[in-house]
Amino acid sequence: MSQKVNTVLGPVPVDELGKTLMHEHFFFGYPGFYGNSLYPVDKDEILRVGMEVAATVKAHGVKTVVDATPNEAGRDPELLKEIAEKTGLNIICSTGYYYEGEGAPAYFKFKQTLGQAEDEIYEMFMTEITKGIGKTGIKPGVIKLGSGKDTISDYEEMFFRVAGKVQKETGITIITHTQEGTMGPEQAELLVSEGADPSRIQIGHMDGNTDINYHLRTLEQGVFVAFDRFGIQGFVGAPMDKDRVGTLIGLIGLGYADQLIMSHDTVNHWLGKSPEFPDDLKGLVANWHPGNIFENIIPHP
Repeated sequence: MSQKVNTVLGPVPVDELGKTLMHEHFFFGYPGFYGNSLYPVDKDEILRVGMEVAATVKAHGVKTVVDATPNEAGRDPELLKEIAEKTGLNIICSTGYYYEGEGAPAYFKFKQTLGQAEDEIYEMFMTEITKGIGKTGIKPGVIKLGSGKDTISDYEEMFFRVAGKVQKETGITIITHTQEGTMGPEQAELLVSEGADPSRIQIGHMDGNTDINYHLRTLEQGVFVAFDRFGIQGFVGAPMDKDRVGTLIGLIGLGYADQLIMSHDTVNHWLGKSPEFPDDLKGLVANWHPGNIFENIIPHP
């Protein structure tokens, strides 16, 4: 019997997921966006943009998109469900919290001082995975984790430890955020040490790092490595896409094609007021869109 993965419309057999983008955001807001009452969430606009994104990726043969938005960054499984219903695209949502530097750590850091955080995080993960998110009945298909640049903080490590335990018990896939492609080997080692299956772990944003030996240290642990920020280049520590392609080709040549994943980490609708990129960055992010890999990277000469 085929293994199934939870989508926002219910479980789907793995062999029916088809071509998949493993890390995108239909909508996303940095924690705190909800404090600016001038820019309320516009669900009609999100739905319009979501349908456009679905049409774009489906035109390139994509059948499934993983929305990697963590719990505190505007995740709305019912809105994702509406996009999926209207477009026929499989959408997988996440459970998890963002890395400390850009997340909302105060709540669980307070609980951490009381020695209560890990039990509550475990309860949160397990309940959402087995019963559904809130009263929606929608179950996430992945756990989303993150760590900062050159370090995994005590706060972040707490989520990794719990996620490793939950993954061992449920079999759910784990996807991660690495800041500028750092701490990939350490993330993998930590999760595996807690009992997680390396074949169900994707270490994300590793294309922020062009050191092949660093990638090998991660890949040798049996996990997947994601080149999932194509189109983000020249800022936030990101290399140019052409340099990512060179690193990717090198790893393919070394025999790791089956452990490499490509995506964009696009934010297709910003919650709160949309950021305005300065003129010197506009050209660099011109290809940060969900069609970039199919239109510009795969046909690369």
